[in-house]
Amino acid sequence: MQASKRPRDESFPVASLVLSRAHRDAVLAFYRFARMADDIADAPDLKADEKLARLDSLEQALVEGDPKIPQAAQLHAVDRRYGAGLVEARDLVRAFRRDAVKTRYADWAELTDYCAVSANPVGRFLLRLHGESETAHGPADALCTALQILNHVQDCQPDQKRLDRIYLPVSWLQVAGGETAFFEPSNASLRRAVLNGVLDRVDGLIDRARVLPERLQDRRLRAQSIATLALAQRLSRRLRSCDPALTRVRISRADAAMAFLRGLAGAARPASSRDTDITAAAVRRSGSSFRLGMKSLSADRRRAIHAVYAFCREVDDIADGALPSWEKRRFLNEWRREIDRLHRAPETPIGRELARASSLFRLPLGECHALLDGMETDCQERVRLADDHALNTYGRRVAGSVGVLSIHVFGAPTAQSFAQELGHTLQLVNILRDIDEDAALERVYIPLSRLARHGLHDAPASVLASDPRFARVCENLADEARAGFAAADEALRRLDRSSLKPAVLMMESYRRILDRLVARGWGTRSGKLQLTAVDRLQLIGLAVRAA
Repeated sequence: MQASKRPRDESFPVASLVLSRAHRDAVLAFYRFARMADDIADAPDLKADEKLARLDSLEQALVEGDPKIPQAAQLHAVDRRYGAGLVEARDLVRAFRRDAVKTRYADWAELTDYCAVSANPVGRFLLRLHGESETAHGPADALCTALQILNHVQDCQPDQKRLDRIYLPVSWLQVAGGETAFFEPSNASLRRAVLNGVLDRVDGLIDRARVLPERLQDRRLRAQSIATLALAQRLSRRLRSCDPALTRVRISRADAAMAFLRGLAGAARPASSRDTDITAAAVRRSGSSFRLGMKSLSADRRRAIHAVYAFCREVDDIADGALPSWEKRRFLNEWRREIDRLHRAPETPIGRELARASSLFRLPLGECHALLDGMETDCQERVRLADDHALNTYGRRVAGSVGVLSIHVFGAPTAQSFAQELGHTLQLVNILRDIDEDAALERVYIPLSRLARHGLHDAPASVLASDPRFARVCENLADEARAGFAAADEALRRLDRSSLKPAVLMMESYRRILDRLVARGWGTRSGKLQLTAVDRLQLIGLAVRAA
Protein backbone atom coordinates (compact mmCIF):
# COMPACT_ATOMS: atom_id res chain seq x y z
CA MET A 1 0.00 0.00 0.00
CA GLN A 2 1.40 3.40 -1.04
CA ALA A 3 1.95 5.77 1.89
CA SER A 4 -0.29 8.82 1.60
CA LYS A 5 2.11 11.17 3.42
CA ARG A 6 5.78 11.66 4.02
CA PRO A 7 7.33 13.26 7.12
CA ARG A 8 7.70 16.61 5.36
CA ASP A 9 3.97 16.62 4.56
CA GLU A 10 2.98 16.69 8.24
CA SER A 11 1.92 19.88 10.00
CA PHE A 12 4.44 19.39 12.80
CA PRO A 13 8.08 18.26 12.74
CA VAL A 14 8.81 14.54 12.36
CA ALA A 15 12.38 13.30 12.89
CA SER A 16 13.60 16.90 12.91
CA LEU A 17 17.23 17.62 12.14
CA VAL A 18 17.42 18.99 15.69
CA LEU A 19 17.44 15.41 16.97
CA SER A 20 20.56 13.26 16.95
CA ARG A 21 21.04 10.97 13.93
CA ALA A 22 20.45 7.78 15.95
CA HIS A 23 17.25 9.13 17.46
CA ARG A 24 16.11 10.45 14.09
CA ASP A 25 16.39 6.99 12.55
CA ALA A 26 14.36 5.51 15.41
CA VAL A 27 11.67 8.20 15.04
CA LEU A 28 11.46 7.56 11.29
CA ALA A 29 10.95 3.85 11.95
CA PHE A 30 8.12 4.70 14.34
CA TYR A 31 6.63 7.14 11.83
CA ARG A 32 6.73 4.66 8.93
CA PHE A 33 4.93 2.01 10.98
CA ALA A 34 2.31 4.51 12.18
CA ARG A 35 1.81 5.85 8.66
CA MET A 36 1.26 2.32 7.32
CA ALA A 37 -1.36 1.59 9.98
CA ASP A 38 -3.03 4.97 9.42
CA ASP A 39 -3.26 4.37 5.68
CA ILE A 40 -5.03 1.06 6.33
CA ALA A 41 -7.56 2.76 8.62
CA ASP A 42 -8.15 5.55 6.08
CA ALA A 43 -8.30 3.38 2.94
CA PRO A 44 -11.55 4.36 1.16
CA ASP A 45 -11.70 1.06 -0.79
CA LEU A 46 -11.58 -1.23 2.28
CA LYS A 47 -14.53 -2.25 4.41
CA ALA A 48 -14.29 -2.07 8.19
CA ASP A 49 -13.79 -5.82 8.65
CA GLU A 50 -10.92 -5.87 6.17
CA LYS A 51 -9.28 -2.88 7.85
CA LEU A 52 -9.48 -4.56 11.25
CA ALA A 53 -8.02 -7.80 9.87
CA ARG A 54 -5.08 -5.96 8.27
CA LEU A 55 -4.42 -3.97 11.44
CA ASP A 56 -4.39 -7.20 13.45
CA SER A 57 -1.85 -8.70 11.07
CA LEU A 58 0.30 -5.58 11.19
CA GLU A 59 0.32 -5.57 14.98
CA GLN A 60 1.27 -9.24 15.06
CA ALA A 61 4.12 -8.58 12.64
CA LEU A 62 5.35 -5.82 14.95
CA VAL A 63 5.33 -8.08 17.98
CA GLU A 64 7.20 -10.82 16.11
CA GLY A 65 9.52 -8.52 14.14
CA ASP A 66 8.36 -10.15 10.89
CA PRO A 67 10.93 -9.31 8.16
CA LYS A 68 8.23 -9.67 5.49
CA ILE A 69 6.85 -6.32 6.68
CA PRO A 70 9.89 -4.01 6.89
CA GLN A 71 8.03 -1.25 8.75
CA ALA A 72 7.15 -3.67 11.54
CA ALA A 73 10.59 -5.30 11.63
CA GLN A 74 12.42 -1.95 11.82
CA LEU A 75 10.32 -0.69 14.71
CA HIS A 76 10.68 -4.04 16.48
CA ALA A 77 14.45 -3.57 16.25
CA VAL A 78 14.17 -0.04 17.64
CA ASP A 79 12.27 -1.37 20.63
CA ARG A 80 14.91 -4.04 21.26
CA ARG A 81 17.64 -1.40 21.23
CA TYR A 82 15.95 1.44 23.17
CA GLY A 83 13.12 -0.23 25.05
CA ALA A 84 10.67 2.13 23.32
CA GLY A 85 8.29 1.75 20.41
CA LEU A 86 6.38 -1.49 20.83
CA VAL A 87 3.95 -0.43 23.57
CA GLU A 88 3.36 2.99 22.05
CA ALA A 89 2.82 1.65 18.51
CA ARG A 90 0.31 -0.91 19.76
CA ASP A 91 -1.62 1.94 21.42
CA LEU A 92 -1.68 3.70 18.05
CA VAL A 93 -3.06 0.56 16.43
CA ARG A 94 -5.90 0.68 18.98
CA ALA A 95 -6.70 4.18 17.76
CA PHE A 96 -6.63 3.09 14.11
CA ARG A 97 -9.04 0.29 14.95
CA ARG A 98 -11.42 2.96 16.25
CA ASP A 99 -10.99 4.92 13.04
CA ALA A 100 -12.03 1.83 11.08
CA VAL A 101 -15.43 1.64 12.80
CA LYS A 102 -16.11 4.98 14.52
CA THR A 103 -16.91 8.23 12.71
CA ARG A 104 -18.35 10.52 15.43
CA TYR A 105 -17.38 11.65 18.93
CA ALA A 106 -20.13 12.65 21.33
CA ASP A 107 -18.32 15.09 23.60
CA TRP A 108 -14.96 16.48 24.64
CA ALA A 109 -14.20 13.60 27.00
CA GLU A 110 -14.72 11.05 24.24
CA LEU A 111 -12.51 13.04 21.88
CA THR A 112 -9.65 13.40 24.36
CA ASP A 113 -9.96 9.70 25.24
CA TYR A 114 -9.35 8.99 21.56
CA CYS A 115 -6.34 11.34 21.57
CA ALA A 116 -4.91 9.41 24.53
CA VAL A 117 -4.26 6.47 22.15
CA SER A 118 -4.00 8.27 18.81
CA ALA A 119 -1.56 11.06 19.77
CA ASN A 120 -0.15 10.79 23.29
CA PRO A 121 1.80 7.57 22.54
CA VAL A 122 3.93 9.55 20.07
CA GLY A 123 5.12 11.85 22.84
CA ARG A 124 5.60 8.95 25.23
CA PHE A 125 7.75 7.21 22.62
CA LEU A 126 10.00 10.26 22.24
CA LEU A 127 10.38 10.57 26.01
CA ARG A 128 11.29 6.90 26.47
CA LEU A 129 13.60 6.99 23.48
CA HIS A 130 15.56 9.84 25.09
CA GLY A 131 15.47 8.38 28.60
CA GLU A 132 13.40 11.26 30.03
CA SER A 133 11.68 11.09 33.43
CA GLU A 134 7.98 10.62 34.06
CA THR A 135 7.64 14.25 35.21
CA ALA A 136 7.49 15.13 31.49
CA HIS A 137 4.58 12.79 30.75
CA GLY A 138 1.76 15.15 31.76
CA PRO A 139 2.82 18.18 29.70
CA ALA A 140 3.85 15.93 26.79
CA ASP A 141 0.38 14.35 26.78
CA ALA A 142 -1.21 17.81 26.83
CA LEU A 143 0.90 18.91 23.85
CA CYS A 144 0.17 15.77 21.84
CA THR A 145 -3.57 16.04 22.48
CA ALA A 146 -3.46 19.71 21.45
CA LEU A 147 -1.61 18.85 18.22
CA GLN A 148 -4.08 16.09 17.39
CA ILE A 149 -7.11 18.31 17.89
CA LEU A 150 -5.49 21.11 15.89
CA ASN A 151 -5.10 18.60 13.05
CA HIS A 152 -8.74 17.59 13.42
CA VAL A 153 -9.82 21.23 13.15
CA GLN A 154 -7.43 21.78 10.27
CA ASP A 155 -8.77 18.73 8.40
CA CYS A 156 -12.44 19.00 9.39
CA GLN A 157 -13.62 19.51 5.80
CA PRO A 158 -11.61 16.71 4.06
CA ASP A 159 -12.28 14.30 6.94
CA GLN A 160 -16.01 14.88 6.59
CA LYS A 161 -16.08 14.75 2.79
CA ARG A 162 -13.62 11.94 2.11
CA LEU A 163 -14.03 9.67 5.13
CA ASP A 164 -17.38 10.73 6.63
CA ARG A 165 -15.55 11.34 9.90
CA ILE A 166 -16.11 14.27 12.21
CA TYR A 167 -13.80 14.52 15.19
CA LEU A 168 -15.28 17.73 16.59
CA PRO A 169 -17.77 16.76 19.33
CA VAL A 170 -21.22 16.17 17.87
CA SER A 171 -22.87 17.87 20.86
CA TRP A 172 -20.83 21.01 20.16
CA LEU A 173 -21.88 21.05 16.52
CA GLN A 174 -25.49 21.17 17.71
CA VAL A 175 -24.78 24.68 19.01
CA ALA A 176 -24.31 25.68 15.36
CA GLY A 177 -27.47 23.83 14.28
CA GLY A 178 -26.04 20.37 13.67
CA GLU A 179 -23.54 18.81 11.27
CA THR A 180 -25.11 20.04 8.05
CA ALA A 181 -25.51 23.58 9.35
CA PHE A 182 -21.97 23.60 10.73
CA PHE A 183 -20.43 22.91 7.31
CA GLU A 184 -22.82 25.22 5.45
CA PRO A 185 -20.59 27.99 3.99
CA SER A 186 -23.06 30.73 4.86
CA ASN A 187 -23.18 29.72 8.53
CA ALA A 188 -19.81 31.30 9.28
CA SER A 189 -20.67 33.16 12.51
CA LEU A 190 -22.12 30.17 14.36
CA ARG A 191 -19.35 27.91 13.05
CA ARG A 192 -16.77 30.46 14.20
CA ALA A 193 -18.20 30.45 17.72
CA VAL A 194 -17.93 26.65 17.94
CA LEU A 195 -14.42 26.58 16.46
CA ASN A 196 -13.28 29.23 18.91
CA GLY A 197 -14.70 27.14 21.75
CA VAL A 198 -12.62 24.17 20.56
CA LEU A 199 -9.52 26.36 20.19
CA ASP A 200 -10.02 27.76 23.69
CA ARG A 201 -9.69 24.22 25.02
CA VAL A 202 -6.69 23.57 22.76
CA ASP A 203 -4.98 26.74 23.96
CA GLY A 204 -5.51 25.55 27.53
CA LEU A 205 -3.73 22.30 26.64
CA ILE A 206 -0.88 24.23 25.04
CA ASP A 207 -0.57 26.31 28.20
CA ARG A 208 -0.30 23.13 30.27
CA ALA A 209 2.39 21.89 27.91
CA ARG A 210 4.57 24.99 28.18
CA VAL A 211 6.45 23.54 31.15
CA LEU A 212 7.60 20.60 29.00
CA PRO A 213 10.95 22.08 27.86
CA GLU A 214 12.07 22.76 31.43
CA ARG A 215 11.38 19.12 32.34
CA LEU A 216 13.52 17.67 29.56
CA GLN A 217 17.18 16.77 30.08
CA ASP A 218 18.09 16.16 26.43
CA ARG A 219 18.84 19.58 24.90
CA ARG A 220 18.00 18.45 21.38
CA LEU A 221 14.61 17.13 22.46
CA ARG A 222 14.05 20.33 24.42
CA ALA A 223 14.74 22.33 21.26
CA GLN A 224 12.20 20.30 19.30
CA SER A 225 9.60 20.70 22.06
CA ILE A 226 10.06 24.49 22.02
CA ALA A 227 9.70 24.57 18.24
CA THR A 228 6.61 22.35 18.33
CA LEU A 229 4.97 24.51 20.99
CA ALA A 230 5.62 27.60 18.87
CA LEU A 231 4.07 25.94 15.81
CA ALA A 232 1.04 24.80 17.80
CA GLN A 233 0.43 28.35 19.02
CA ARG A 234 0.86 29.71 15.50
CA LEU A 235 -1.57 27.20 13.98
CA SER A 236 -4.13 27.90 16.69
CA ARG A 237 -3.96 31.62 15.92
CA ARG A 238 -4.33 30.96 12.18
CA LEU A 239 -7.32 28.70 12.74
CA ARG A 240 -8.97 31.52 14.69
CA SER A 241 -8.55 33.94 11.81
CA CYS A 242 -9.35 31.54 8.93
CA ASP A 243 -12.24 29.17 8.29
CA PRO A 244 -11.02 25.55 8.02
CA ALA A 245 -14.45 24.42 6.84
CA LEU A 246 -13.90 26.45 3.67
CA THR A 247 -10.15 26.27 3.08
CA ARG A 248 -7.11 24.32 4.27
CA VAL A 249 -5.20 26.27 6.89
CA ARG A 250 -1.47 25.53 6.90
CA ILE A 251 1.71 26.45 8.70
CA SER A 252 4.01 28.37 6.38
CA ARG A 253 7.68 27.63 5.77
CA ALA A 254 8.50 30.93 7.43
CA ASP A 255 6.58 29.82 10.53
CA ALA A 256 8.49 26.53 10.57
CA ALA A 257 11.84 28.31 10.16
CA MET A 258 11.07 30.76 12.98
CA ALA A 259 9.97 27.92 15.25
CA PHE A 260 13.17 25.99 14.44
CA LEU A 261 15.32 29.00 15.37
CA ARG A 262 13.29 29.60 18.53
CA GLY A 263 13.85 25.99 19.52
CA LEU A 264 17.61 26.23 19.05
CA ALA A 265 17.79 29.49 20.98
CA GLY A 266 15.57 28.21 23.79
CA ALA A 267 17.53 24.99 24.21
CA ALA A 268 20.74 26.97 24.67
CA ARG A 269 19.27 28.93 27.60
CA PRO A 270 18.50 27.61 31.09
CA ALA A 271 15.01 26.12 31.22
CA SER A 272 12.39 28.42 32.76
CA SER A 273 8.66 28.34 33.36
CA ARG A 274 6.31 30.45 31.28
CA ASP A 275 3.44 30.56 33.80
CA THR A 276 3.80 34.31 34.39
CA ASP A 277 3.63 34.94 30.62
CA ILE A 278 0.23 33.26 30.52
CA THR A 279 -1.32 35.27 33.36
CA ALA A 280 0.20 38.53 32.09
CA ALA A 281 -1.25 37.83 28.63
CA ALA A 282 -4.72 37.54 30.17
CA VAL A 283 -4.27 40.96 31.76
CA ARG A 284 -3.14 42.49 28.45
CA ARG A 285 -6.51 41.46 27.00
CA SER A 286 -8.32 43.27 29.84
CA GLY A 287 -9.56 46.83 29.91
CA SER A 288 -7.06 49.65 30.34
CA SER A 289 -8.54 50.67 33.71
CA PHE A 290 -7.65 47.29 35.13
CA ARG A 291 -4.08 47.48 33.87
CA LEU A 292 -3.71 51.00 35.23
CA GLY A 293 -4.81 49.88 38.66
CA MET A 294 -2.24 47.10 38.72
CA LYS A 295 0.67 49.44 37.98
CA SER A 296 0.56 50.87 41.50
CA LEU A 297 1.27 47.46 43.06
CA SER A 298 4.62 45.94 44.00
CA ALA A 299 5.97 43.20 41.72
CA ASP A 300 4.78 40.31 43.93
CA ARG A 301 1.33 41.80 44.42
CA ARG A 302 1.03 42.60 40.72
CA ARG A 303 1.97 39.02 39.82
CA ALA A 304 -0.61 37.71 42.30
CA ILE A 305 -3.44 39.89 41.01
CA HIS A 306 -2.55 38.82 37.47
CA ALA A 307 -3.15 35.23 38.60
CA VAL A 308 -6.51 36.14 40.13
CA TYR A 309 -7.56 37.99 37.01
CA ALA A 310 -6.42 35.18 34.69
CA PHE A 311 -8.46 32.68 36.71
CA CYS A 312 -11.53 34.94 36.50
CA ARG A 313 -11.04 35.41 32.76
CA GLU A 314 -10.63 31.68 32.18
CA VAL A 315 -13.82 30.60 33.95
CA ASP A 316 -15.79 33.50 32.47
CA ASP A 317 -14.73 32.43 28.98
CA ILE A 318 -15.96 28.91 29.75
CA ALA A 319 -19.36 30.21 30.84
CA ASP A 320 -19.68 32.42 27.75
CA GLY A 321 -18.38 29.86 25.25
CA ALA A 322 -20.42 28.35 22.40
CA LEU A 323 -20.64 24.83 23.78
CA PRO A 324 -23.30 22.76 25.54
CA SER A 325 -24.18 23.87 29.07
CA TRP A 326 -23.31 20.48 30.58
CA GLU A 327 -19.86 20.64 28.98
CA LYS A 328 -19.35 24.08 30.49
CA ARG A 329 -20.21 22.72 33.92
CA ARG A 330 -17.77 19.85 33.43
CA PHE A 331 -14.96 22.27 32.61
CA LEU A 332 -15.85 24.41 35.63
CA ASN A 333 -15.71 21.29 37.79
CA GLU A 334 -12.20 20.68 36.48
CA TRP A 335 -11.33 24.09 37.90
CA ARG A 336 -12.91 23.15 41.23
CA ARG A 337 -10.56 20.19 41.38
CA GLU A 338 -7.62 22.44 40.44
CA ILE A 339 -8.47 24.88 43.25
CA ASP A 340 -8.68 21.98 45.71
CA ARG A 341 -5.16 20.80 44.80
CA LEU A 342 -3.48 24.23 44.71
CA HIS A 343 -1.33 23.53 47.77
CA ARG A 344 -0.41 20.03 46.63
CA ALA A 345 0.23 19.83 42.89
CA PRO A 346 -1.64 22.26 40.62
CA GLU A 347 -1.62 21.13 37.01
CA THR A 348 -2.25 24.38 35.14
CA PRO A 349 -0.11 27.51 34.75
CA ILE A 350 -2.86 29.66 36.28
CA GLY A 351 -3.22 27.17 39.12
CA ARG A 352 0.49 27.32 39.88
CA GLU A 353 0.39 31.12 39.92
CA LEU A 354 -2.72 31.10 42.14
CA ALA A 355 -0.98 28.71 44.52
CA ARG A 356 1.96 31.11 44.76
CA ALA A 357 -0.37 34.06 45.35
CA SER A 358 -2.28 32.12 48.00
CA SER A 359 0.87 31.20 49.90
CA LEU A 360 2.08 34.82 49.88
CA PHE A 361 -1.18 36.62 50.64
CA ARG A 362 -3.38 34.00 52.33
CA LEU A 363 -6.07 34.06 49.68
CA PRO A 364 -9.44 32.71 50.89
CA LEU A 365 -9.78 30.01 48.24
CA GLY A 366 -13.44 29.48 49.10
CA GLU A 367 -13.99 32.67 47.10
CA CYS A 368 -12.74 30.85 43.99
CA HIS A 369 -15.46 28.28 44.52
CA ALA A 370 -17.99 31.08 45.03
CA LEU A 371 -17.00 32.54 41.67
CA LEU A 372 -17.41 29.11 40.07
CA ASP A 373 -20.91 28.92 41.60
CA GLY A 374 -21.73 32.19 39.86
CA MET A 375 -20.31 30.95 36.59
CA GLU A 376 -22.59 27.91 36.83
CA THR A 377 -25.54 30.30 36.76
CA ASP A 378 -24.16 31.77 33.53
CA CYS A 379 -23.82 28.26 32.07
CA GLN A 380 -27.57 27.84 31.85
CA GLU A 381 -29.00 28.01 28.36
CA ARG A 382 -31.52 30.56 29.65
CA VAL A 383 -30.68 32.83 32.59
CA ARG A 384 -33.36 34.54 34.69
CA LEU A 385 -33.10 35.82 38.28
CA ALA A 386 -36.32 35.57 40.24
CA ASP A 387 -35.92 38.39 42.76
CA ASP A 388 -33.53 40.73 44.54
CA HIS A 389 -32.25 37.91 46.74
CA ALA A 390 -31.21 35.97 43.65
CA LEU A 391 -29.57 39.11 42.21
CA ASN A 392 -27.65 39.74 45.42
CA THR A 393 -26.53 36.10 45.60
CA TYR A 394 -25.37 36.17 41.99
CA GLY A 395 -23.51 39.47 42.48
CA ARG A 396 -21.85 38.20 45.65
CA ARG A 397 -20.58 35.18 43.76
CA VAL A 398 -19.34 36.70 40.51
CA ALA A 399 -18.18 40.09 41.79
CA GLY A 400 -17.93 40.02 45.58
CA SER A 401 -15.67 36.97 45.39
CA VAL A 402 -13.26 38.80 43.09
CA GLY A 403 -13.28 41.81 45.41
CA VAL A 404 -12.45 39.72 48.48
CA LEU A 405 -9.61 37.93 46.66
CA SER A 406 -8.29 41.27 45.43
CA ILE A 407 -8.16 43.05 48.79
CA HIS A 408 -6.04 40.23 50.19
CA VAL A 409 -3.57 40.80 47.37
CA PHE A 410 -3.73 44.58 47.86
CA GLY A 411 -2.85 44.17 51.55
CA ALA A 412 -6.20 45.30 52.97
CA PRO A 413 -7.89 42.08 54.15
CA THR A 414 -9.99 43.94 56.74
CA ALA A 415 -11.84 45.80 53.95
CA GLN A 416 -13.97 42.75 53.14
CA SER A 417 -17.32 44.50 53.59
CA PHE A 418 -16.15 47.33 51.31
CA ALA A 419 -14.99 44.81 48.70
CA GLN A 420 -18.30 42.96 48.70
CA GLU A 421 -20.42 46.09 48.48
CA LEU A 422 -18.26 47.65 45.79
CA GLY A 423 -18.33 44.35 43.87
CA HIS A 424 -22.14 44.42 43.97
CA THR A 425 -22.17 47.99 42.64
CA LEU A 426 -19.75 47.20 39.82
CA GLN A 427 -21.88 44.19 38.89
CA LEU A 428 -24.96 46.42 38.61
CA VAL A 429 -23.02 48.59 36.16
CA ASN A 430 -22.00 45.46 34.22
CA ILE A 431 -25.63 44.39 33.99
CA LEU A 432 -26.69 47.81 32.70
CA ARG A 433 -23.80 48.03 30.24
CA ASP A 434 -24.27 44.54 28.79
CA ILE A 435 -28.06 44.35 28.42
CA ASP A 436 -28.09 43.67 24.69
CA GLU A 437 -25.00 41.46 24.70
CA ASP A 438 -26.59 39.35 27.46
CA ALA A 439 -29.94 39.29 25.68
CA ALA A 440 -28.26 37.74 22.64
CA LEU A 441 -27.26 34.88 24.96
CA GLU A 442 -30.81 34.68 26.38
CA ARG A 443 -29.70 36.17 29.69
CA VAL A 444 -31.66 38.70 31.75
CA TYR A 445 -30.07 39.67 35.07
CA ILE A 446 -32.65 42.27 36.13
CA PRO A 447 -34.91 40.29 38.49
CA LEU A 448 -38.29 39.16 37.20
CA SER A 449 -39.87 40.57 40.33
CA ARG A 450 -38.71 44.08 39.36
CA LEU A 451 -39.95 43.64 35.81
CA ALA A 452 -43.33 42.46 37.10
CA ARG A 453 -43.77 45.69 39.06
CA HIS A 454 -43.75 47.48 35.72
CA GLY A 455 -46.15 45.04 34.07
CA LEU A 456 -43.44 43.00 32.35
CA HIS A 457 -43.50 39.21 32.49
CA ASP A 458 -40.97 36.63 31.39
CA ALA A 459 -40.47 36.49 27.62
CA PRO A 460 -37.56 36.06 25.19
CA ALA A 461 -34.69 38.24 26.35
CA SER A 462 -34.68 40.39 23.20
CA VAL A 463 -38.40 41.10 23.64
CA LEU A 464 -37.92 42.17 27.26
CA ALA A 465 -34.89 44.35 26.49
CA SER A 466 -36.72 46.19 23.69
CA ASP A 467 -39.85 46.96 25.72
CA PRO A 468 -40.08 50.68 26.73
CA ARG A 469 -40.99 49.64 30.28
CA PHE A 470 -37.61 47.88 30.56
CA ALA A 471 -35.91 51.28 30.40
CA ARG A 472 -37.69 52.42 33.57
CA VAL A 473 -36.37 49.37 35.43
CA CYS A 474 -32.87 50.27 34.21
CA GLU A 475 -33.27 53.79 35.61
CA ASN A 476 -34.03 52.36 39.04
CA LEU A 477 -31.02 50.05 38.87
CA ALA A 478 -28.81 52.97 37.85
CA ASP A 479 -30.00 54.91 40.91
CA GLU A 480 -28.97 51.97 43.10
CA ALA A 481 -25.54 51.88 41.44
CA ARG A 482 -25.05 55.61 42.09
CA ALA A 483 -26.00 55.08 45.71
CA GLY A 484 -23.50 52.21 45.84
CA PHE A 485 -20.69 54.47 44.63
CA ALA A 486 -21.64 57.07 47.24
CA ALA A 487 -21.54 54.42 49.96
CA ALA A 488 -18.11 53.30 48.72
CA ASP A 489 -16.85 56.90 48.89
CA GLU A 490 -18.05 57.09 52.49
CA ALA A 491 -16.46 53.75 53.40
CA LEU A 492 -13.11 54.84 51.97
CA ARG A 493 -12.98 57.63 54.57
CA ARG A 494 -12.57 54.94 57.23
CA LEU A 495 -10.17 52.68 55.31
CA ASP A 496 -6.51 52.74 54.29
CA ARG A 497 -7.05 54.33 50.90
CA SER A 498 -3.39 53.93 49.89
CA SER A 499 -3.60 50.11 49.96
CA LEU A 500 -6.84 50.21 47.97
CA LYS A 501 -5.50 52.29 45.07
CA PRO A 502 -6.29 49.65 42.40
CA ALA A 503 -9.84 49.28 43.72
CA VAL A 504 -10.30 53.05 43.66
CA LEU A 505 -9.13 53.23 40.04
CA MET A 506 -11.51 50.43 39.06
CA MET A 507 -14.34 52.16 40.95
CA GLU A 508 -13.70 55.45 39.15
CA SER A 509 -13.60 53.68 35.80
CA TYR A 510 -16.99 52.09 36.43
CA ARG A 511 -18.43 55.34 37.80
CA ARG A 512 -17.58 56.97 34.48
CA ILE A 513 -19.19 54.10 32.57
CA LEU A 514 -22.36 54.55 34.60
CA ASP A 515 -22.34 58.29 33.90
CA ARG A 516 -22.06 57.58 30.15
CA LEU A 517 -24.90 55.06 30.32
CA VAL A 518 -27.18 57.49 32.13
CA ALA A 519 -26.31 60.29 29.70
CA ARG A 520 -27.06 58.06 26.72
CA GLY A 521 -30.37 56.85 28.11
CA TRP A 522 -31.93 53.40 28.17
CA GLY A 523 -34.17 53.48 25.13
CA THR A 524 -31.53 54.17 22.47
CA ARG A 525 -28.84 51.57 23.19
CA SER A 526 -26.45 50.85 20.33
CA GLY A 527 -23.47 48.59 20.91
CA LYS A 528 -21.37 48.19 24.02
CA LEU A 529 -20.47 51.49 25.66
CA GLN A 530 -16.77 52.21 26.08
CA LEU A 531 -14.87 54.88 27.97
CA THR A 532 -13.98 58.01 26.01
CA ALA A 533 -10.47 59.31 25.44
CA VAL A 534 -11.11 62.02 28.08
CA ASP A 535 -12.16 59.35 30.58
CA ARG A 536 -8.99 57.41 29.90
CA LEU A 537 -6.80 60.48 30.33
CA GLN A 538 -8.47 61.24 33.65
CA LEU A 539 -7.89 57.67 34.82
CA ILE A 540 -4.25 57.85 33.75
CA GLY A 541 -3.94 60.98 35.85
CA LEU A 542 -5.44 59.19 38.83
CA ALA A 543 -3.08 56.25 38.29
CA VAL A 544 -0.03 58.54 38.13
CA ARG A 545 -1.04 60.25 41.38
CA ALA A 546 -1.69 56.85 42.99
CA ALA A 547 1.73 55.55 41.95
